[in-house]
Amino acid sequence: MLDTVDLSKRTRKTEYKARKDDLENQLGELQRKLRDLELPMIILFEGWGASGKGTLINKLLLSLDPRGATVHSITEPTAEEHSHPYLWRFWTRTPARGRIAIFDRSWYSRFLIEDYDRSIADKVGDRTYEEVNAFERQLIDDGCILLKFFLHISPKEQEARFKELESNPSTAWRVTERDWEKHRHYGRYAKITNLMMARTSTQYAPWTVVEAEDWRYATQKVFSTVIQSVETRVRTHNQTEVRFGSPPPDQDPAPDKLSEVDLSPKLSRSEYGNQLRKHQERARELEHELYHQGRSAIIVYEGWDAAGKGGNMKRLLRRMDPRGYEVIPIAAPNYVEKAHHYSWRFWQVIPRDGHIAVFDRSWYGRVLVERVEGFCTQEEWKRAYREINEMEEHLVNHGTIVFKFWMHIDSETQLRRFQDRQRTPHKRWKMTDEDWRNRNKWDQYHAAFNEMIYRTNTDFAPWTIVESNDKRYARIKTLKTFCAELERQLR
Repeated sequence: MLDTVDLSKRTRKTEYKARKDDLENQLGELQRKLRDLELPMIILFEGWGASGKGTLINKLLLSLDPRGATVHSITEPTAEEHSHPYLWRFWTRTPARGRIAIFDRSWYSRFLIEDYDRSIADKVGDRTYEEVNAFERQLIDDGCILLKFFLHISPKEQEARFKELESNPSTAWRVTERDWEKHRHYGRYAKITNLMMARTSTQYAPWTVVEAEDWRYATQKVFSTVIQSVETRVRTHNQTEVRFGSPPPDQDPAPDKLSEVDLSPKLSRSEYGNQLRKHQERARELEHELYHQGRSAIIVYEGWDAAGKGGNMKRLLRRMDPRGYEVIPIAAPNYVEKAHHYSWRFWQVIPRDGHIAVFDRSWYGRVLVERVEGFCTQEEWKRAYREINEMEEHLVNHGTIVFKFWMHIDSETQLRRFQDRQRTPHKRWKMTDEDWRNRNKWDQYHAAFNEMIYRTNTDFAPWTIVESNDKRYARIKTLKTFCAELERQLR
């Protein structure tokens, strides 16, 4: 891709001056439209050292209302960032609706910097490209405008700019030995860049190569590309759009597996007592081993109302070190969370390496309560199956161990527990009008649960259906599953 770029392109000073004010005014006006339509935008800049990324970002900012834009300068990851999945630090920086995020380098550092330090024969694998493409597709499906610029200059031009920077004491620090080393291997770096672009220039997020040897031409091209992209998006905002993550219309129906679950297993009080302490002690030992190995774990609890999630969770955690885990209750999103992609609020609380996060309900709310109650569109919850699988796969690829427990009871057991809660003063707080409304939609929720398990039961993050009519049996099954999988993974 870079080999075919004509770097001789120039814009005359008079032409640039004639268009400059108009381009800046258009950009400012379009920023206001993005805000009014609540459309987020990401503009990222990659490119050669000394290709002018900082200058172009500054020119963009001077044309925008700075209160609606944020610049993220991506450097070597910190210790905290290293201890999370790779995309964590980028998910948490994605903009709210109506705002603009500008990245000076980005998630492509994995290819353009990290991969440079490897042999070209040991390039980043297919899985990593797929994770980045999925990340971008999810943002765009949610309405984000994503523009990717690579600023291109020749090795001769780069050498001249490096020497000019070094000749000035106030800018000499910007050129390091690492910069010169990469310059000496310009051809190798170009090969890596071409490969990266070929694998990540997609229909929904193409690369724009900017001929950057003339700063006026580069500025004009970047401004024009941003304006054209935003105008197109604003124009089509109220039209039916192509979503790149939607399932095919002939998606196969989900079989009713939950109806086949045998809910009769029980455990005597004495047997329960004998097993409980043994497995709780083992869970504590494994928590310490998890920390020692620098692995993280996520435990997701989903299930019917009154299925015993809270009590089950308490028994799982009872003897574990509270400094090593956090329980995260998930309720309806607040206004800040609603202003971001659906996954954003969950990425905020992904555990660091060595720690455990326990989710009392989770990202599965999109395909459960939001689906049944109509809080999202059909297209959004159908798309979510793929997005959830991609998120969990990325977590697992990082080394996170994912547990997903579905607490299953029958309708009669739920009714009996509801009535018991209403009769018992210290349990009455658990009951709300919403619980009864949800019960009246039992069949709809049953269908949603079935489909959720069917479409998100993967090899890397399988569901465990916990027969919960008998709470003692359910607690021991959860503890056993947790201990057995940790032993297998940490072996």
